[in-house]
Amino acid sequence: MTSRLAVAATLAFILAACGSGETPAEEPSATPTMAEPVAAESDAPTADASAAPTPSASDAAAPAPTPTSTPTHAPTPAKVAAAGPPEAFTQCATCHSTEPGKTIIGPSLAGIYGEKAGAVAGFKFSEAMKTSGLTWNDETLDRYLADPKGVVPGTTMALSGIKDAGKRADIIAYIKSL
Repeated sequence: MTSRLAVAATLAFILAACGSGETPAEEPSATPTMAEPVAAESDAPTADASAAPTPSASDAAAPAPTPTSTPTHAPTPAKVAAAGPPEAFTQCATCHSTEPGKTIIGPSLAGIYGEKAGAVAGFKFSEAMKTSGLTWNDETLDRYLADPKGVVPGTTMALSGIKDAGKRADIIAYIKSL
């Protein structure tokens, strides 16, 4: 009888240690009821009790490993932009490449952020763009994308302007990442 209680208590202990961790802490359980008689009877060892394996102190002290989620690192905004162009960039990609040195109808946009307007090697800019005095940064790109012909009268860029400030911001963030 004692060995059956010891086995039942051991089994209950193992099952409790392998639980999902979603069980409330104060849930009633049969384990304390079974553990009390085992403790009382284990004070007076018998031949049956000594034959049954009992959990060692190291087994009871070692908690079962708990599953942990592997942390994932969120990409930085620049890396997100570099991973692919925003939807708003589709109309830009019709005329502009993002590969350095590759021109289509317009110049490559790779590396223009922080550079003087009209300075991409290998592209023939309008005189208006070359003499505009602009340096491409958030403010100048935002103004230019909103109204190219208003910011640089005489520009050859066919775009009439992007009125949505959010779309302009997405395009600028992408250009910065190139």
